[in-house]
Amino acid sequence: MRAFYHPDQAIHNPLQFMRYGRICEANDVPARTEELLKALARLGIKPEQPQDYGRGPAEKIHAVHYLDYLETAYGRWIDLPEHGPEVLPNTFPYWNGDPSRDMRPPCPTDQLLAQTGYYLGDLAVPIGEHTWQSVLRSSHTATAGADALLDGETLAYALCRPSGHHCRVDRASGFCYMNNSAIAAQRLREKFAKVAVLDIDAHHGDGTQEIFYRRSDVLTVSVHVDPDHYNPFFTGRVHETGHGDGEGYNLNIPLAPHSGNDTFLDGVQRGIDAVKAYGAEALVLALGYDTHVEDPLSMVKVTTEAFSAAGRKLGDLNIPVLVVQEGGYQVSVIGACLEGFLRELQSGA
Repeated sequence: MRAFYHPDQAIHNPLQFMRYGRICEANDVPARTEELLKALARLGIKPEQPQDYGRGPAEKIHAVHYLDYLETAYGRWIDLPEHGPEVLPNTFPYWNGDPSRDMRPPCPTDQLLAQTGYYLGDLAVPIGEHTWQSVLRSSHTATAGADALLDGETLAYALCRPSGHHCRVDRASGFCYMNNSAIAAQRLREKFAKVAVLDIDAHHGDGTQEIFYRRSDVLTVSVHVDPDHYNPFFTGRVHETGHGDGEGYNLNIPLAPHSGNDTFLDGVQRGIDAVKAYGAEALVLALGYDTHVEDPLSMVKVTTEAFSAAGRKLGDLNIPVLVVQEGGYQVSVIGACLEGFLRELQSGA
């Protein structure tokens, strides 16, 4: 099993995010990657440093005008006569959420504060001095993982940080600036006619859903806490099944708040069954640990052992699998979650 990670992914060091009306210390801290790297070492897996792919793979998913903004925002921010330590929006434009539309047009003005409100969807995606470099390298890690499958590997792990599954074609949100799972899935389409994305992070993979919502060549499945009670609130319900050519190729599996391992694993199995029924030739498994009972953002009671069981279930798929790292913010448990998951995934594959 090959794994990929670039050290630059750790230099993104956000200072703050908004939760329940209060500015809090960030949860997506660089120490997360240290624990995940330790888990890989315990498994005898040495991650490879991905090559520099530039912006090319990301531009297969994201709008060029959005990437231009991400790349230049911090440098323009510090040129303002008055500015805080990180780029954050103070205005959010209305968008109707039309499922037939891939993206919005570019921001109608090049004024920085207007663009910040247009391209940053919440107060959980601050842009600091090193954010762009980390985000770009994270996309390279996902691309390298996909390339490993294209080269014949059956299992690969992309230690992506920052995460990606909340990022739309042209908008960052929820700690996510580029959609690494979508970038990987699109890369896999160069060889595989049918690709699936199975997301088992606690939060709905709303960005991934929207990106592929009008397509039948990529099945999207998300197992997540019921959005009636949990962020991102506005998507992730069972009636969202796709649009146009994509009708029937999106599946949401909400989990009841305060539920535990059995409910979580049942959702994972339903997702696996959907991937099999679709006839997927390759899978992107978007893996988060924020369902863990000890996670600071958790609303369910999933334990470390459940991630081992999930890996065991996924090991029976008999198709190439790329695991892309998403959330999970309790540093003391995420290493054990990854170790158990990958150990069982490898033994079953």
